[in-house]
Amino acid sequence: MSKILIIEDEEAIAELEKDYLELSEFEVTIENDGTAGLSKALKEDFDLIVLDIMLPGTDGFEICREVRQIKKIPIIMVSAKKEDIDKIRGLGLGADDYMTKPFSPSELVARVKAHLASYKRLVGDDESRNQWIEIRGLKIDKTARRVFVDGIEKDFTTKEFDLLTFLAEHPNHVYSKEELFKAIWQMDSVGDIATVTVHIKKIREKIEADSAHPQYIETVWGAGYRFKV
Repeated sequence: MSKILIIEDEEAIAELEKDYLELSEFEVTIENDGTAGLSKALKEDFDLIVLDIMLPGTDGFEICREVRQIKKIPIIMVSAKKEDIDKIRGLGLGADDYMTKPFSPSELVARVKAHLASYKRLVGDDESRNQWIEIRGLKIDKTARRVFVDGIEKDFTTKEFDLLTFLAEHPNHVYSKEELFKAIWQMDSVGDIATVTVHIKKIREKIEADSAHPQYIETVWGAGYRFKV
């Protein structure tokens, strides 16, 4: 079931849009505040966003700009404004469509279906071939060698990525530093196990909300490291 996020401050309009979309078997979430909507759009996985321009907190243009920096999902902007400059600006920021209020809910549903179908044709096949590891808010794309934390992509060096992926593929198994060095660097440690410690520290800084109290990579004192699930 495709997940739709509606960011709309007029509650009656948002609820009407939600009703029609749910009748078409979409899972719908509503946010009435721009700042809260932006946070949800960035942290959670949605297949499409219906985005009003005039919002309390963060406006639709800024939301579109920030979401588009890290996500390729379709964005349909809606507004009571009929000026071409707003449409041009919205589309220029990366929106896929622009609807002027008032519009019929059935028209919105039709556009949502069209954009989702187009998006899946463009990227669905490639993404389905990719190998993913997903654990809570952490997503590792093994094929493209990309890491996302709460929807935000993090930059990883080659060895950082290899080490994180190795641990995530073997959850709840305790590995010593020597074992990890041999597995990732393909050689015996010969006194270089500090390399593992440094890499674990860098990985934690990128994936943990609080690296001092990690929720993913746990230190097992006297034994090594374990990826918790």
